[in-house]
Amino acid sequence: MNGLAEFFRTLGPARLAAMATVAAITIGFFVFLSIRLSTPNMALLFSGLDLADSSRIVQNLEAQAIPYELVGDGSTILVPDDQVNRIRISVAEQGLTSGGSLGYEIFDRGDSLGATSFVQNINHLRALEGELARTIQSIEKVTSARIHLVLPERRLFSNENRQATASIFIKTTSGRLGRNQVMAIQNLVSAAVPDLQPERISIVDQKGSLLARGSSEDTTSLLALSLEEKKISMESRLRSQIETLLEKTVGLGKVRAEVSAELDLNRITSNSEIYDPDGQVVLSETSNERTSNNRENADEKTVSVNNNLPDQDAEADPEQAIKNQSSDSEASTTTNFLNSKTIRTQIHEAGTVKKISVAVLIDGTYQDAGEGNPPVYQARNADDLANIEALVKSTIGFDEERGDSVHVVNMQFATIDYGEEAAEEGLFDFSKADMMRFIELGGLLLIGIMVIFFALRPLIKFLTAPPVNYLPQTAALEGAPDQAQLPPGQQAAITGPDNAPSQPNVTLVDDQGRQLTSREVAKQTGAIDSAIDVAAVEGKIQATALKKVGELVERHPEESAAVVRGWLYG
Repeated sequence: MNGLAEFFRTLGPARLAAMATVAAITIGFFVFLSIRLSTPNMALLFSGLDLADSSRIVQNLEAQAIPYELVGDGSTILVPDDQVNRIRISVAEQGLTSGGSLGYEIFDRGDSLGATSFVQNINHLRALEGELARTIQSIEKVTSARIHLVLPERRLFSNENRQATASIFIKTTSGRLGRNQVMAIQNLVSAAVPDLQPERISIVDQKGSLLARGSSEDTTSLLALSLEEKKISMESRLRSQIETLLEKTVGLGKVRAEVSAELDLNRITSNSEIYDPDGQVVLSETSNERTSNNRENADEKTVSVNNNLPDQDAEADPEQAIKNQSSDSEASTTTNFLNSKTIRTQIHEAGTVKKISVAVLIDGTYQDAGEGNPPVYQARNADDLANIEALVKSTIGFDEERGDSVHVVNMQFATIDYGEEAAEEGLFDFSKADMMRFIELGGLLLIGIMVIFFALRPLIKFLTAPPVNYLPQTAALEGAPDQAQLPPGQQAAITGPDNAPSQPNVTLVDDQGRQLTSREVAKQTGAIDSAIDVAAVEGKIQATALKKVGELVERHPEESAAVVRGWLYG
């Protein structure tokens, strides 16, 4: 222990302070390096979360003692990259990402016993909205959704029947939803809500763009969109059929087809009545017959009571009583006939095909021109083009009366420069995260090397260097030779630049700090006398120095022993 204490005492406070500072910096650096290397790489677990969902996920991670980081406003969670998939499965299993909406689990609460019918209706509406929002969020590109349903109640003593409406707000990852996806959302919500028609559902995205207008009066725009989609679908189907059919013959990628379909957008309704004269039937028949008789008496009789008595005409003579007599009869028949009639109502819906135009571009053939030469292009003959045109006409259902047209053109395709071919994935194919990890490790390694060479190495060299012992100032002054007795070169070397004489300077040490001999000094001055003088001065200085050292040892034995001990340790 005494030796160790003496060793630290010989180092001095400057060396101890430098050694402690460098050691603290080095230890701190390596502690930081070990902590950084032991810290796992964090990867994205979820982003764009609702604060309620983020809180539930964080509580679950803390319960499992899984390290995590919250980025931004708490909507993004980072976890170790080797546990991302497992944590996502666990979160999905527990249903922790509900988008901040409640579903039918709202009725699982125990406080519904004393709830009124109004509260139950509100809870049912909230549950329906939450379940629909969760279903819409499962659609591709949709990250979140909110639904507002308006279900009017039937008023008492009112004949007015208001229809249900809905408004949907969706947030997408990139781009707008396609028309098919928008219509799918409308039909999904319409089928889940009673008395809700698809055309009464409005859909808005996060940019404020109106994807669907909730108005039953906007049937014209819906019809136009439907016809436009029908036109695009027909053209795409025909183009795909033509290219698939011709690629079997001309080769893959050597045919391009474009189809333009013209649709009739007019909707026509025609009514007609057709009568058949040969198809008569008797509807009704009426017969009338009438007979009349007229008689005139021969003698006029006086008017008396007897004439009015019964049986007076019978007593008279019949031949004498009748003077003129006439009779008339008439018969008629009326028959009503009904002709057969056909009433026809014909509706010509919009969207029928009026005309189809097809343009087909075919590449030619290539012949091998030998080793080292590019292939030679050759155009196809007329027979091949005619056969291709016949195939295209059969594919589209060509109708000349309708005005269809098909054009097949044979031209050389331009060579597409795809750049350098992508190298196959191998052992040294790293992802962006791996490259960033390597860069980080390389930076830490470079810093470690710099610490070793610029901190540890100078410290070790400084500690292992032998200590320099300086003589007391009085002894140094007593042992120094008289400046007047030295030769000019030696005097210049001792006095320094402040008292430098006019003679040429003579140096006693070389560039590496080694003391020069008298012969080397003589070579500098060019005179042997100067070398002899220098040697004499050197011997006198050494003798004086040894004498003074002996005196110091006698006066300070303990300090001298410490100095010698320090030399031995060094």
